[in-house]
Amino acid sequence: MATVKKLIIQIPCYNEEATLGLTLSQLPRQIPGVAQVEWLIINDGSRDRTVEVAQASGVDHIVNFEQNQGLAKGFMAGMEACLKAGADIIVNTDADNQYCADDIPKLIQPILDGTAEIVVGARPIQEIKDFSPVKKFLQKLGSWVVRIASNTDIPDAPSGFRAISREAAIRLNVFNEYTYTLETIIQAGQRGMAITYVPIRTNGYLRPSRLVKSIPAYIQRSIITIIRIFMTYRPLQFFMMLGTVPFSAGMLLCLRWLFLFWEIFGDNPAKPRVPSLILAAVLILIGFQLWILGLVADLMSVNRKLLEDIQLKMRRNDLNG
Repeated sequence: MATVKKLIIQIPCYNEEATLGLTLSQLPRQIPGVAQVEWLIINDGSRDRTVEVAQASGVDHIVNFEQNQGLAKGFMAGMEACLKAGADIIVNTDADNQYCADDIPKLIQPILDGTAEIVVGARPIQEIKDFSPVKKFLQKLGSWVVRIASNTDIPDAPSGFRAISREAAIRLNVFNEYTYTLETIIQAGQRGMAITYVPIRTNGYLRPSRLVKSIPAYIQRSIITIIRIFMTYRPLQFFMMLGTVPFSAGMLLCLRWLFLFWEIFGDNPAKPRVPSLILAAVLILIGFQLWILGLVADLMSVNRKLLEDIQLKMRRNDLNG
């Protein structure tokens, strides 16, 4: 088993003085296979005593935002700070003590073994009493959609308990301003990073989720995130599938019109149904335009990949310099 020099546990925080102390008290300072363990919090514009609690608990690094920037930006700022602090592995967890800190050694084991670059902690969703049946169903459905979009087998996509290798952290980008959980999995799968999961335990919930303010809003934002990332990394497939719907409907209407047109010359003449023909032509045109848009987006993705390569080189030079 390989030994890494430094592991940093990062915690995004927004007004977490009531739970942060308990969360930090559970975190390890020594982990087998790791020479040094440090803690980092991202203070996302907190207006309470979050920073004071962190300092009193012996946190090694604090990233401060003057105003609340949201979970996604906080996550990326924390990763950037961890990389600059020399982290070989970054573990992300929540400030509400939702995840069992004793499972961190299990979480990082695939990275230590060299079999994965990103490891997601999969919660026992069906056993969590604080989750309603509706939320359990939506968690399962959302994770299934992410698995399809990312070509991975992660059963708990919204889980924020995850370990990330230094190389994976350098390569990851988060465009969404809402959350990083779904986007990073889809991005990792689409970019060929080795990603896996391990079953983990959860503690009792100390407060309601601040990310899921309402189920409909959460579903809407999750769908938008999935579509956006799929468009970014698989534009041709996305627009081909999208264009096939109106194109197929238009072709069916066109065949129906042809069938009715031939009936005009039969024993029971029918109306020519010109509006139906116009609708068929419009649908076929829409489908064709979406296919062309997919081709253009696919060509543009080549430039995105080149820019990502340039960004990756700049990041490495900055971190190694």
